[in-house]
Amino acid sequence: MKYFEILDEMFWEFEEYRDINKGKGIRGKLITIINPKAQKLAAVVEAIHLASLLHDDVIDEADIRRGVRSINAKYGEHTAVMLGDIVYSRAFYELIDFGSEIAKIVSNAVYLLSKGELEDVKLSRFINLDKEKYMGMIYKKTASLIEAACGAAAVLAGLEKEPFMNYGKNIGIAFQIIDDLLDVTQDEETLGKPAMHDFFEGKTTLPFIYLFEQASEDEKEKLKSLYKRKLQESEILWIRKLMEKYGIIKKCYNEAKELVDKAKEEIKKFNMPQLEIIAQKVVEREF
Repeated sequence: MKYFEILDEMFWEFEEYRDINKGKGIRGKLITIINPKAQKLAAVVEAIHLASLLHDDVIDEADIRRGVRSINAKYGEHTAVMLGDIVYSRAFYELIDFGSEIAKIVSNAVYLLSKGELEDVKLSRFINLDKEKYMGMIYKKTASLIEAACGAAAVLAGLEKEPFMNYGKNIGIAFQIIDDLLDVTQDEETLGKPAMHDFFEGKTTLPFIYLFEQASEDEKEKLKSLYKRKLQESEILWIRKLMEKYGIIKKCYNEAKELVDKAKEEIKKFNMPQLEIIAQKVVEREF
């Protein structure tokens, strides 16, 4: 039984769960590439990721998730939070069967993920221009569970843990940097949400942090006036031109690519070309 089938079996009794678009299941895919026998572990980690998204959509008041109405939009915030709690609880119940080392790796990632969510909320209260704080937050919120998925799969397969965890951490951070870029460069139809929605929500992502570093004083003042505002098309175009003027997109892309190259180098000796392909696809998304 494949991990998505196991995941469905765990939660199919809940009609709200059946309305969820579960996406590509990248964490489960990474686990089963590293250890093809670890389908149950992949399902557990995908369940944890799913629960975090249910809570995340409530925090962000998001109406759309992966092109369909979010659970909180369709059933209400209380239902979304409770469903997230149910999914988390069942995932941890199943996680115990894998032994203490794997349980600690994964549960520590959930702790980090939760810290990252809180940090994200706090950083969104004002214009954050501290790159170190932002990178620390996206490591916790996005990369830590990918890191743990790879490490747990390696332990279960009897392989070295650290190279796989480093691989997961690097592609996780790179993935978020590219997401930051897509939010700036893509239109609403492609994104499934308004362009530059992160800036509207108060999130000064990596492209904006770099833009504030390079912009003139007048440009900075204008950027500050647009913060947390619903942007007009002309304002979106102005920000994009400013990004182009200072080479911000290329700078962020190169940073993500460097992380992907490090990730591929970490696992090169294990001869798992599928992992290298997934890493490369992180930076090959069209933007």
